[in-house]
Amino acid sequence: MKYTKYALLVVLGFVALGTQAQQSIQFTQYIFNSMSVNPAYTGYKEQWFAQMGLRSQWAGWAGAPKTGSVSIDGVLDQVDKRHAVGFQVTADQLGAQSATSAYANYALRLQIDNEDTQRLSLGIAAGVTQYSLDGNKLNPVDFGDQVLPNGKISTWNPDIRLGIYYYTPKWYAGASIQDLFANSDSNSDYRFNENSLESLYRNVSLYVMGGGLFELQQGLHLRPSLLVKDDFEGPTTIDFNAMFIFDGKFWVGAGYRTRSRIFNREYSDYSASKLSAVNSFQGIAQFHVSQKLSIGYSYDAMLSKMSGLSNGTHEVTLGLSFGAYARPRTAYYNPRYF
Repeated sequence: MKYTKYALLVVLGFVALGTQAQQSIQFTQYIFNSMSVNPAYTGYKEQWFAQMGLRSQWAGWAGAPKTGSVSIDGVLDQVDKRHAVGFQVTADQLGAQSATSAYANYALRLQIDNEDTQRLSLGIAAGVTQYSLDGNKLNPVDFGDQVLPNGKISTWNPDIRLGIYYYTPKWYAGASIQDLFANSDSNSDYRFNENSLESLYRNVSLYVMGGGLFELQQGLHLRPSLLVKDDFEGPTTIDFNAMFIFDGKFWVGAGYRTRSRIFNREYSDYSASKLSAVNSFQGIAQFHVSQKLSIGYSYDAMLSKMSGLSNGTHEVTLGLSFGAYARPRTAYYNPRYF
């Protein structure tokens, strides 16, 4: 059976992800709000913070991936700053398939030193994801194929995320596990042509993150960071980022994303070796319009053989801080940088 447009795009999407199932949603600007990849980051800014993000991947392709996210988080006790909560809603669409998720976060933030410059945070997020497949968006050559669903089918799947996050004024490190219920037996309830649609469900994923802050001169800092993602099925994804920060207001930098065969996986037995080398280069910028408002933009340029087939990937974020600041804005405040 032959497909056009959306079906082809779904296949290319799976190849680009290099996995047997859909990987967790990709964000370039996670560095501005890491709650999307680690629930232990919840409340890290020690004030209430809301963010909206829109991502258009492979612009110019019909049915290309589009992602939208809205989140809010903050500390419940402004004095001890020990308990933090958050909420995040994300919608992701790739051709005929889509996933919409909602998570409630909680983080226990343990103070390590008397000066309160170091904290160890333990986070958990509980939520649900609705996976959908719209048969009306599949355009086969031969109509009436019983394999294709008539209309839209969907199901809900629960999920738990766990994370740990540690920071000092100069560096941070964290790790998290997402989609812990991805391999549960409940997946068998979602049938398409009497076969489980495993490709719509995300794999269990491990995220390891770290970074630092270096003062190059007064008013100028360098903030390098690293994010390693592994779904235990396909190649490991590694993000390298470096941002220059001018007077704490204007951030500009770049990133590089690559795939690496760190572990010997089953996919390598039947996948071309070049599939694991999918990578991209990112340009990233963020501007703090005021103490409360920030705007971010990033552009991803593919470096693989598919680079000339799209207009790149665009991502825009809008951040809003509100409520009382835990410390004066003029103070050296670590959460502003991490």
